[in-house]
Amino acid sequence: MARIVMKFGGTSVANLERIHNVARHVKREVDAGHEVAVVVSAMSGKTNELVGWVQEMPKVAGAKSPFYDAREYDAVVASGEQVTSGLLAIALQSLGVNARSWQGWQIAIKTDNAHGAARIQEIDGSDIVRRMGEGQVAVVAGFQGIGPDKRLATLGRGGSDTSAVAIAAAVKADRCDIYTDVDGVYTTDPRIVPKARRLKKIAFEEMLEMASLGAKVLQVRSVELAMVHKVRTFVRSSFEDPDAPGMGDFLNPPGTLICDEEEIVEQEVVTGIAYAKDEAQISLRRLSDRPGVSAAIFGPLAESHINVDMIVQNISEDGSKTDMTFTVPSGDTEKALDVLSRSKDAIGYDVVQSETGLVKVSVIGIGMRSHAGVAATAFKALAEKGINIKAITTSEIKISILIDGPYAELAVRTLHSCYGLDKT
Repeated sequence: MARIVMKFGGTSVANLERIHNVARHVKREVDAGHEVAVVVSAMSGKTNELVGWVQEMPKVAGAKSPFYDAREYDAVVASGEQVTSGLLAIALQSLGVNARSWQGWQIAIKTDNAHGAARIQEIDGSDIVRRMGEGQVAVVAGFQGIGPDKRLATLGRGGSDTSAVAIAAAVKADRCDIYTDVDGVYTTDPRIVPKARRLKKIAFEEMLEMASLGAKVLQVRSVELAMVHKVRTFVRSSFEDPDAPGMGDFLNPPGTLICDEEEIVEQEVVTGIAYAKDEAQISLRRLSDRPGVSAAIFGPLAESHINVDMIVQNISEDGSKTDMTFTVPSGDTEKALDVLSRSKDAIGYDVVQSETGLVKVSVIGIGMRSHAGVAATAFKALAEKGINIKAITTSEIKISILIDGPYAELAVRTLHSCYGLDKT
């Protein structure tokens, strides 16, 4: 007997029929003798609808400002997961499974006070563990907890993944199964490269890079938690027949296992190719090369919650002037330019330039640590296709390359092929 946390995303619980199908997946594990907790998202599209209502309410009420109380925002949007957890508990009870729903505050999942993007600080899993030991399935509303002000606090988009991994760590689960609309983690986006392969295993560090660099399978914070607490996590499809052969195989279920790299016997040099669209490049020309100039640039940007990624600095021959180039999400371009304009005197640049519509393509693999020439292979392959590189950043297990947007798919296909990821 094992202890399992199962998480189901919005598409998996999009309607009553799919919730019933989820209940069959849960019943399979219960019938196998496992202790089970389930974490659910809101039904597909419901969170967007609730967010829309919150944003429209000030306009309907004739308010002069479009801003609203973030605590009330959380009270509204958290209701989507509450509905799903109750419906799934009913579905399980209808199948003869002892189940009850739990809200974040009932467990309690304690968070900080950053409403709308709260971070989990503590979970007391003792009550759920006791109930699971009595044979009851805990159906937990994901995406939510309770802040120090005793108000509901939501964890940000994709927060149900984080809820699931955190609960798995709190109850010392043997594994955490993340059910979604794909059947695992692939070497790249199969919609771009039909020959993309589903990975049997991927290391926590690799998955963290994939998630942060554009892969949409898991939320970044959930992977961070899994890595810190060594929570073995499976990415699986909820759309497969719950009773199909192998679906109940505890040791080797279908999907992709995210685990410590020590579990991966044969490490590929490159594991996957990720990409992120809608990147923007901002360049500050002819800065004074002096101590504190970088802080003067990136401090105000950080205070405005603008995420800066790739940073490249070029120094003039005499060392007196420098150019600073960095990337931000395209949606933050105008905001970033405004921040830089207001800080011009403190920074001391001559001119600022920006370019939108760029794409960041990344090569990822823990095997890169012990292999030379990985970057050179990428540069040569892209050059042969006539793709110009605008910026490059590297780490031990990652190479990120900034290119023009129209070349995104060609670059992904080229890199996927040149590292042999097309091979079965």
